[in-house]
Order: sequence, then structure tokens, then C-alpha cells
Amino acid sequence: MIYLIRHGQTELNREGRVQGASGDAPLTPLGEAQAKAVGKALAAIMAREGGDWRITCSPMGRTRRTSAIIADAMGLSPPAEADARLIEINYGALEGMLREEIDARWPHLAGVRGIFIDAPEGEPLTVAQARAAAWLADAHAGGGHVVAVAHAGIGRVIRALYAGQGEAELRLMDTPQDAFHRLHEGRVARIDCAPLALPG
Repeated sequence: MIYLIRHGQTELNREGRVQGASGDAPLTPLGEAQAKAVGKALAAIMAREGGDWRITCSPMGRTRRTSAIIADAMGLSPPAEADARLIEINYGALEGMLREEIDARWPHLAGVRGIFIDAPEGEPLTVAQARAAAWLADAHAGGGHVVAVAHAGIGRVIRALYAGQGEAELRLMDTPQDAFHRLHEGRVARIDCAPLALPG
């Protein structure tokens, strides 16, 4: 069984900037709280279901930090094993830009969801699908429960491949940072975390 998590909110996420494979930013206080909430939810599942559990993550700083917080909440031994196949998709010329900047420069992308698929100079979807498929095969071969901390784009690709969905469905997938997805028996289920008690 696979539990697929997106890293917690980062400074670039908060600014609304595209954050792909070349850019990285630290988690915000909200991002740290989101990671703790995911860890608590997974700890409850682990206590209920038992079995063997392992954690892996993209080698980027934001996923390493998120995975460390989750591992601590679950009582797993950090650090998580880093797997380059989980790294975020390269958004090419879009990286670091705000959405309004992208829409102004590339009008054909205005209003388009899942723009990483169309990113100028970006990683082709077929390349991302190939590494996602290879990772999925190895994750299943290892058995047990796999907690994988990745990113919005590659997370969509993994979920679409697992569920046998195409590009249209992939573009519309949500990419929450306060919830995660369980991949089991060919189905993808969203698991929401407890609401965060943040200062008003």
C-alpha cells in the first residue's frame, strides 16, 4: 500500500510562484504544521493496521524536511531514503514565475490547469511518466506500507498512472498539502487530516 504525500507549504508556494525541479524553498510555519498533521494521521493508520512501514522522499529540501517531520510523528527512523524518481517535474521557463506573469507571457496557457504538461523548455510528460512508472513498480515489489513524500506535479502523474487515468483527468487532480492519497488495489483515495488550529 502506498501513501502519497505532497510536501508542506513553502515560501514559494505562499507567494504563488511555480516551484519545480530547479527551485527550492523552506517550509513555512503552516507547511511544518501540515507535515505534522499528516504524520499524526499516518501514525493512527499505522497503529490500526500494523505491518512493515518505510518512508521515502524526493531529494529536494522541502520534501526532506516534510518527511523528517512525518517520520518523527510516526516513530519511524529518519532520514527517509531519497529517490530521485520522486523529484518534481522540471517546469522549464515557468519556474519561479507567478501565474499572472505566465499568463501574460504565454497567453495560450491562460486558465489552463496542469500547466507543467505544457511548460516551455520543461520536462516532457512522457519522461515524467516513465520515472513514475518505474518508481511505482519498485514500490509495489518492496511490499508493506510505503510513505512517499513528493510534489504536486509528479504526484499527479503517479496517481494517474496508478488509476489508469489520462491527461485530461491528470490536469484536474487536486494537490493538497493538508491531505494525502492512499493507493491500494488500483484505487486512489484522498485522506484528509484534522483541521489545523492556526492563530486568527
